[in-house]
Amino acid sequence: MSEFHHVTVLLNEAVNMLNIDPTGTYVDGTLGGGGHTEKIVSQLTTGTLYSFDQDQTAIDYNEERLASYIANDNLVLVHDNFRNLKTTLNERGITEITGIVYDLGVSSPQFDDEQRGFSYRMDARLDMRMDQSQELDAWQVVNKWPYEQLVRILFRYGEEKFAKPIARKIEQQRAVAPIDTTLQLAEIVKNAIPAAARRHGGHPAKKSFQAVRIAVNDELKALEDSLEQALALLAVGGRISVITFQSLEDRLVKTMFKEQTSLPELPPNLPIIPPELEPKFKNLTRKPIIPTADELENNHRAHSAKLRVIERIKK
Repeated sequence: MSEFHHVTVLLNEAVNMLNIDPTGTYVDGTLGGGGHTEKIVSQLTTGTLYSFDQDQTAIDYNEERLASYIANDNLVLVHDNFRNLKTTLNERGITEITGIVYDLGVSSPQFDDEQRGFSYRMDARLDMRMDQSQELDAWQVVNKWPYEQLVRILFRYGEEKFAKPIARKIEQQRAVAPIDTTLQLAEIVKNAIPAAARRHGGHPAKKSFQAVRIAVNDELKALEDSLEQALALLAVGGRISVITFQSLEDRLVKTMFKEQTSLPELPPNLPIIPPELEPKFKNLTRKPIIPTADELENNHRAHSAKLRVIERIKK
């Protein structure tokens, strides 16, 4: 079995909030190292868990590690993007689910494998594909996308206030020679940011790498698509747990959950709210659940994690 070390963030909180029914039908939208999958499937008797991952490495690793659950028909591993949730489950005869967990972002093994090109600290070809079979990679984004598009993704997906000078520097550099590696890109970004701004806020290339990665994998749109499907598939009493690691994802989840749990605009002085207008969902986390001090100390990747949970209360 190849090494796939990954410390799952908010493991107990995310799974406990699902309120597992041993006979239920569950989904792990982000299999990764299998932490949430193992914790859910170990609580099932006649229930089934469908665990999705677009990264074949994660599927291969967990096929071996969790083989006994697969043999008992409690676990089905699905090599697919979670944005295809409804179609993939429908093909297997599933039209309703009891709960789903999402652990978003890049898994530790993807970051730690320098060949995958996710990290600005290790030298590798610009790649950043979560699904290694897809065509679009970071090299194409950095070397082929026009200046205006680079500015847009750096600003929108990286919340990078120096998006324009960074995009201009990339454009100038690639006119001379292609930008092939992660360290090349990291250096270009660093040089485009004023020295004073580089002294705080972590690695200067962090936001730009996040932006390129989100663009390569279409992460925000995929999340929106998947969450809409998950909400529609959810049975009464069923729950969705979502762990986010950056503000754009968290804002999207918060907004989508708010839409589902809020009353529509009603006429003033309405004596009673008609049942058909009452929300079908309840927000179980007014404020997101965050890691404990112990977890923060033991897992440096937990520092920005937030967990939000919603429950369907009526059809």
